[in-house]
Amino acid sequence: MIPRLDRAPTVTDAPPGFFECLIERGFRGDIETRAASRIISATDNSIYQMEPQGILFPRDASDLQIIARTLAEPRFRAITIAPRGGGTGTNGQSLTHGVVVDCSRHMNRILEIDPVRRVARVEAGVVKDQLNRALKAHGLFFAPELSTSNRATIGGMISTDACGQGSCLYGKTSNHVLALRVVLMDGADIWSRPVDEAGLEAALQRQDRIGEIYRVVERITREKQERIRQVFPNLNRYMTGYDLAHVRRENGQFDLNAILCGSEGTLAMIAEAELNLLPLPAEAALVNIRYNDFNAALEDARNLIALKVASVETVDERVLGLAKGDIVWTAISRFFPDDAGQTANGINIVEVLADDGPELERKLQAVIAALESAANPNRLGHTIARGHSDAEAIWTMRKRAVGLLGNVEGPVRPVPFVEDTAVPPEHLAAYIREFRALLDGAGVAYGMFGHVDAGVLHVRPALDLVRPDHVPLVREISDAVVALTRKYGGVLWGEHGKGVRSEYVPEFFGDLYPCLQEIKRAFDPDNRLNPGKIASPDDKPLLKIDAVPLRGAMDRVIGNEIRAAFDNAAYCNGNGACFDFDETSPMCPSYKASRDRRFSPKGRASLMREWLRLLAEKGVDPRGAALKASEAHLLHRALNSLNPKNRQDFSHEVKAAMDTCLSCKACAGQCPVKVSIPAFRAKFLEVYYTRYLRPLKHPLVASIETLLPIMARLRPLYNGVVGTRAGRGVMRLAGLTALPRLADRSLASEAQRLNVQIADPKKLAALTAAERKTIVVFVVDAFTAHFDPAVAVAAIRLARKLGFKPMLARPDINGKALHVHGYLARFEKAARKTGHSLQSLADLGLPLVGLDPSMTLAFRSEYKALPDNVLKATIALPQEWLAEVLPSPQLEMAPFSGRLTLMVHCTERSNAAASLAAWKTIFQTLGLELTLADTGCCGMAGTFGHEVKNRPMAEQLYRMSWKPVIDKAPESDMLMATGYSCRAQAKVMDNLRLPHPLEVLDRLIL
Repeated sequence: MIPRLDRAPTVTDAPPGFFECLIERGFRGDIETRAASRIISATDNSIYQMEPQGILFPRDASDLQIIARTLAEPRFRAITIAPRGGGTGTNGQSLTHGVVVDCSRHMNRILEIDPVRRVARVEAGVVKDQLNRALKAHGLFFAPELSTSNRATIGGMISTDACGQGSCLYGKTSNHVLALRVVLMDGADIWSRPVDEAGLEAALQRQDRIGEIYRVVERITREKQERIRQVFPNLNRYMTGYDLAHVRRENGQFDLNAILCGSEGTLAMIAEAELNLLPLPAEAALVNIRYNDFNAALEDARNLIALKVASVETVDERVLGLAKGDIVWTAISRFFPDDAGQTANGINIVEVLADDGPELERKLQAVIAALESAANPNRLGHTIARGHSDAEAIWTMRKRAVGLLGNVEGPVRPVPFVEDTAVPPEHLAAYIREFRALLDGAGVAYGMFGHVDAGVLHVRPALDLVRPDHVPLVREISDAVVALTRKYGGVLWGEHGKGVRSEYVPEFFGDLYPCLQEIKRAFDPDNRLNPGKIASPDDKPLLKIDAVPLRGAMDRVIGNEIRAAFDNAAYCNGNGACFDFDETSPMCPSYKASRDRRFSPKGRASLMREWLRLLAEKGVDPRGAALKASEAHLLHRALNSLNPKNRQDFSHEVKAAMDTCLSCKACAGQCPVKVSIPAFRAKFLEVYYTRYLRPLKHPLVASIETLLPIMARLRPLYNGVVGTRAGRGVMRLAGLTALPRLADRSLASEAQRLNVQIADPKKLAALTAAERKTIVVFVVDAFTAHFDPAVAVAAIRLARKLGFKPMLARPDINGKALHVHGYLARFEKAARKTGHSLQSLADLGLPLVGLDPSMTLAFRSEYKALPDNVLKATIALPQEWLAEVLPSPQLEMAPFSGRLTLMVHCTERSNAAASLAAWKTIFQTLGLELTLADTGCCGMAGTFGHEVKNRPMAEQLYRMSWKPVIDKAPESDMLMATGYSCRAQAKVMDNLRLPHPLEVLDRLIL
């Protein structure tokens, strides 16, 4: 049995009364000081960990003013704050031991879109892709691109002056900022816009903080013009933050936003922004060029840049290899074929944009002609991806590259700290050769990709910062890379900001650094805003890269064996792919519904790391605690549950986060590092319930597969209970709701009527191989068998129409519900029995086909994770089997004139993405066009949506993702759904019975 985990805060709590004072002054946002929230805000996508005193989630600019004015009180002068956006910074920009101000939860409104002026006004927490989705209807977009565009906030982009692919064409975020609404530390709420000479003179005359800021910046940019030209590099990725070189515009205007953009929250809190918009390119294409050598790709990139294309991106062999194992590869593999046995060790992706088709073709021909005229023995070949859809799929792979670098086995993994250097593009190839030699000399592995047109290189050395001998390499490599970038006229921080790397700022700026200090002092004289980064107003030293607490130091006590045993929880790198704002994306449903980062894969992984660390400090191995579950008697668990001393147990905070997980496994399929929350959630629950009592619903839900045959015998009684108000009230007392009715005829009776037999390995072994080739065995889950047997009946009928003899696998327990609720010992016992039964059929060469995606995919994940798993065979999804056996000649078909739309289960979409195209192929073979609806999670997710406490979130998710598709579909459309739980949710929410595609195929094929 695990002990109570009384967690002492790792930082000094905020001075008494601060958060209470905020409320008294009218702060309307959220205030979170619980350990779980602080832990999640203690990390980003960097190597560092700094736990804050609390997190503030303001609702608007007035809340930001209240924060500033409260901080101005003498009793709160010791408190510092750090603004936070998407929280995916790679250099600890938003990490603090003070108070975090996070605008992403509430300040995420698009306030105005003016398509005539091509201007948008947004709050700081609006996500970049969210804005572009709204702009698409107007034919416009916000141009600066970055790999985290589906979770990066506009405020965060401004704070780091973000940019990425296409920056040579579109520039950086600062190039598109028209105005900023910021709150200063004295509570002043101002709009910062470029001003002409008269406006500047008026600002200089003001006798307040704003006037002081203008006077300082004006004097520095006037007196130091020549020195500024000498120090600030003439690069596409010019200096981010305190950008003295671009304050005085060529048109004579004075733009304070050049100072604010890239200032990383050290000068002011951003509330809103007015942004410049551009027309969407009408036509797009990518030329994908393969090379046998990465350096050859870099050398060739210089020639491609000269063609004046939109952008040129380079990816090395390591990233390309990782991409081939990722969820995105299926959609783009045809653009990167093998070359007569030669593996591509680098690629260049050349982007071509045009206003119309003929112009695009002319530009493409110019690129192809250039490739053909300049022979390159290292060039293997090229493909062309035409159209926005294919181009976006390839860019998605490129965007995932940073995260993919972390998808490796073992504790040594690529980490960020020198990952965004920039040098003049003409020096890039030589620079990279020296960079690689530097890392090779240090004996570390790495992966590389970059924006070669801008001279930017992304590289992450592979280290294990739990190892004391690896920690000094952060300093050694950083110092060497700084010297190397200076040698080639570049900068260490070309894209991802300075953050903890600010210690190199004084060296880089030299005699201009005191000017940065003056600017900081004018904005923030008491050093309250994100102190230690970019500049200090006095001689207080900046943060140092090896003096800030490392995540590895926190993990050291856990140990590699325990880290490895909990399904990559300890290896979450904070990339934040799970913060995707898009309702139609599978990952992560609970975060989308709540906007609470505790309820995200990153949040849960962070809490799991801390839980494992606390256990390790007490000398407890959670694997052993789970094995000793039987020793925790019911009385002990009851006493622990009632004991008030246990209320502060940190385990409760971890459980609260786990309780909202839908176990949809989208994280396991879509997380670049493959953090699997359902896998370690089950292990956590198993251990947690050795100390505390389980709720009544757990044994009921976990035993549902065993209970269903009994319930089927009592069908009238059960249906009477779930079909009446009184019966539903009783079930609510047990914590269950929205329960489906049992079908009038179970699968067992339907099978008897259709003369379908249970597959018996002994009898089947007596058949000839030819006879067995005509057999298909359907592995029907208990839910389909008892609640929706019509799907199994359709599968049986369809198999016969295709010339097969259908049989049913023995109705053994799948065990997924046991696994979800942490009954791992019972799950393993059931899985071994079921796996042995199915494997005995597979050994005879019989195809095994599951019907429900979630239950079928459990055979591929939960079963495969068992030690010495007896089920070696792959249970096919229906579409995988049909794609192989459906005859190519036209079958006799019933007439159908409507449209066919398929809504797939989210687990199927994220964990078996390659199989989805098979559905389209199947219907196309029959002369029918099928559309795959763009939907996320329906909210039911197995038993999740049947639990009373989860029902509000389940219904919200359905309304966010599924309901819009259903409501917009004409009556003539045929809507289908593959998942049983999805069909059950549609029935509950819209009283709509969505057929399985097997049922539709059975009706259409005569």
